[in-house]
Amino acid sequence: MTPKTLPFTKQQIETIIDRHPTPFHLYDEKAIRENARAFNKAFSWNDGFREFFAVKAAPNPYLMKILKAEGFGADCSSLAELILAEKTGITGESIMFSSNDTPAEEFRLARKLGAIINLDDIGHIRYLEECAGLPDLICFRYNPGPLKKGNVIIGHPEDAKYGFTREQLFEGYRICRDKGVRRFGLHTMVASNELDGDYFVETAQILFELVVQISHALNIRFEFINIGGGIGIPYRPEQNRIDLEAMNHGIRKKYESIIVKNGMAPVKLYTECGRCITGPYGYLVSKVLHIKDTYKQFAGLDACMANLMRPALYGAYHHITVMGKEKAPHNVMYDVTGSLCENNDKFAIDRMLPRLEPGDILVIHDAGAHGYAMGFNYNGKLRSAELLLRKDGSVLPIRRAETVDDYFTTLDFAGLKTFQG
Repeated sequence: MTPKTLPFTKQQIETIIDRHPTPFHLYDEKAIRENARAFNKAFSWNDGFREFFAVKAAPNPYLMKILKAEGFGADCSSLAELILAEKTGITGESIMFSSNDTPAEEFRLARKLGAIINLDDIGHIRYLEECAGLPDLICFRYNPGPLKKGNVIIGHPEDAKYGFTREQLFEGYRICRDKGVRRFGLHTMVASNELDGDYFVETAQILFELVVQISHALNIRFEFINIGGGIGIPYRPEQNRIDLEAMNHGIRKKYESIIVKNGMAPVKLYTECGRCITGPYGYLVSKVLHIKDTYKQFAGLDACMANLMRPALYGAYHHITVMGKEKAPHNVMYDVTGSLCENNDKFAIDRMLPRLEPGDILVIHDAGAHGYAMGFNYNGKLRSAELLLRKDGSVLPIRRAETVDDYFTTLDFAGLKTFQG
């Protein structure tokens, strides 16, 4: 079981709302820092371990700066994410650039920043060489195909658009070796929101064995192995957090029996987690606008799936707390909805909650990753603000809410006056 607690009281959140209208995302700095330290401690047995925070999960430079202070790097997959890393002071090999179908402009910026480039396709070796030049350090993303099961979010590896086959890895490293590359890494990412620690032990074993085989075949040495991300969080109260200590015990045993035993040590281990770093420590705060009673009861919020689309996209569960009614009977069934012209614009379906009224404050849990980040402007909906709850209890705005002017900024209304339709 994972209790769904909050780092603020109803009185505190009402004070925040007085200054920052709902809806907004609120992040708990203290909890994020404590979690980052626990994550690093769990992997501390490996000299050189580093977590490259998956920027796509929460692309805010304030959050990235907090994690940078805790020793994290940045896992980037686009031009904008590379720029975010640079502006946060994360450069060089503190950036892992893992992109697919990559434009030349992005490869050039990654090379300029000195990022570790993690190629997704064997054809990109030549493309990278022509548009930006081959770096001294190269990494490839491995797709194990049917050797490894995926899950609902990321799909089956053999159907995924990501990564090299096993045969392509051997050929790719040979090509790069012959072109003068001398430093090598290996990476995979085959699951998302996985709560079984043994899954990652098995992934590590596959990569460790592959490193030994490639090293012997090509007479190259691997500097690091990136076992990827995908460590899940318990969105449901009845779920348990992954046991990082137990998972690391299993990974360490595989490291010693495969990497150390075959004379490949030391090899640095990297991860690229996002969800499990910030996910449980972000909240979408919203108010009830309307209660509708037709064939079902609907609680309409001032937020919509533009603020958090996981429930609509995946049917994902997010726990909901009604401030001030935590101990009231959960005896009314609601669909909790937004106002988009889409019937799947729902945060919850058939959810038992206390009786709701307009003005009630609802807090949607576990929105600290893939929440604001996946926002969009369909129906002209504007993305909400992001706030940081500091360790001293103060609140810092870290992204203002969008305005209608922001939405229209790319349109040329002046030109419209002379346009002959």
